[in-house]
Amino acid sequence: MKAAVFHGPHDVRIEEVSDPVAPRADEVVLAVIRAAICGTDAAEWDHGPVLCRPGVVLGHEFVGRVVDVGAEVTGFRVGDRLVSGAGISCGRCRWCLLDRTNLCAEYRTLGLQVDGGLAEYVTTPAAICLAVPARCDDDAAVMTQPLAVALHALSRVAQGPDDSVAVIGVGGIGSFIVAGAARRAVDGRVVAIDIDPERLSTASDGVGFDVVIEASGAAHAPAAATVGVRRGGRVLLVGLHAAPRELDLTAMIVREVDIFTSVAHICDTDIPAALQLLSESNVAAVTAGPRIPLEELVEDGLRPLAEGRATGKILIAPGADGNHPEVEPRTMAGTT
Repeated sequence: MKAAVFHGPHDVRIEEVSDPVAPRADEVVLAVIRAAICGTDAAEWDHGPVLCRPGVVLGHEFVGRVVDVGAEVTGFRVGDRLVSGAGISCGRCRWCLLDRTNLCAEYRTLGLQVDGGLAEYVTTPAAICLAVPARCDDDAAVMTQPLAVALHALSRVAQGPDDSVAVIGVGGIGSFIVAGAARRAVDGRVVAIDIDPERLSTASDGVGFDVVIEASGAAHAPAAATVGVRRGGRVLLVGLHAAPRELDLTAMIVREVDIFTSVAHICDTDIPAALQLLSESNVAAVTAGPRIPLEELVEDGLRPLAEGRATGKILIAPGADGNHPEVEPRTMAGTT
C-alpha cells in the first residue's frame, strides 16, 4: 500500500509499504477514506523528530471503512465507517483510572509513535473508534480528532456562558477552539486575535478577557495572553513551544490569574462530543481547506503549513479519485 513515511526533518516519503497484518483481537483495520494534517505533522517534517518515531507512517486524523475485524471486537463490522481518536492508553495506570487517559504513562499516538492514517490502510484499537453518523460526511468526520482536542482544552478552563473569551492564534486547533467556544457562549463573546499585544488590549477595552487561550505557539504569545486577561481571569496554554518562555509571575500573582494547560483529548468523552458537533453544525465547512492526493502531501500540504501559507484544514485523499476502492471484507496478510 501507499503510505507517507517520516524519516527525519524535511524527509517524508510516499512509499510502498506492506499492508497491515491481521488485526489483534481488539483491533480493526480501516481502508482510509480521508485524512488530514495539522501543525504537529508540519512541525515534525520541518524540524523533527520531536514526537515522531522515524520510520512511522504519519497521520493521526483520519476516517475509514472497516475491512477486517479482530476476534473480540463486537461493536463494529466490515463496511462500517469509523473515526479513531488516535490516542492509545493502557487503561491500568493511575491517570487512566482517574479518567485522564491523555496523561497515560504509556500514551502513544497513531501517526506519531505508531503507524497512522496517511496511508491506504490503518490498524487501530477498536476501543478508540466511533461510528460516523450518515449525516456527517467524510470531509467533516476527518476533523473529529482535532476538534476533540479543542473541546478538551475548553473543558480545562471551564468556560462559562457569559465569559468573554479571546483566542490567540487561529490555525488548526485555534479555529476549532473558536468554534467550540462560540457554541458555548450565551451572553459572552468570543474574539479571535493575532499575536499583537496592542490589538489584544484594544479588543478587551483595556479591561481584559475572562479567558485568554494561547493556541499559536508563537514566542511572545504566552506573555501577551497573561497581559490580556482580566483580574481573576484564566489563561489556557495550548500551543506547543520550541523553547522556554519568560512570564511576569509577579504581575500574574497580584492579579490572581489562573494558568491552565491542555494536551490531546479524552477519547471516551471528547470524541463523541466532537462528532456530534460536526454532525449538527457547519464547523467543518467553515474550516475545510484544499483536498490533495497523498502524492502531493509534502509540497501542497506539509510545506505550506510549516511556512504559514496554508489556509483552512488540508485534507488528504488516499487515492486519485478521492475515495478508497476497498470497502469489501479483506483478510490482511500475516499474523500478529
